[in-house]
Amino acid sequence: MRIAVDAMGGDFAPREAVLGALWAVRDYGLEVLLVGDEATIRAELAGYGPVAGIEVCHAPEVIAMHEQPAVAVRKKRQSSIVLAVGLVKSGAAAGLVSAGHTGATMAAALLGLGRIGGVDRPAIASVLPDEHGGTVLLDAGANVDCKPYNLTQFALMGSIYAEKIRGVP
Repeated sequence: MRIAVDAMGGDFAPREAVLGALWAVRDYGLEVLLVGDEATIRAELAGYGPVAGIEVCHAPEVIAMHEQPAVAVRKKRQSSIVLAVGLVKSGAAAGLVSAGHTGATMAAALLGLGRIGGVDRPAIASVLPDEHGGTVLLDAGANVDCKPYNLTQFALMGSIYAEKIRGVP
């Protein structure tokens, strides 16, 4: 499975994204597309020698934490998160990970990938690890003004995810 990683997102980017990519390739056999400033990412990778399973996709722009999500996504079309979403949309990656601006990640995904018909709001999923494989928590406070029907949709999406992805009957 190939995963796109917003290598420029997070407080210690791209170092932590590179370390995570190395771990994912080594321990889980994943392929990783590191998306961000190519020179900076390659400088981080240089200390590890050639690594099969990691590719770098250049993205000259970064969305900073202080920027308005929707405005930044529309304005910075060459940002690491927008290009990572594009890799998922094109099928070059099966999913994406970002430790960067949550609002921008959500906005880029909504604009780039869309939503399932009938779903008013997306829900961010977090896995709480435990000895049974983990519990999936949806939304986790990301939406501050939910209506009852939004919560019902989150529950339906969560149950479908649990069944199809996690194998919960």
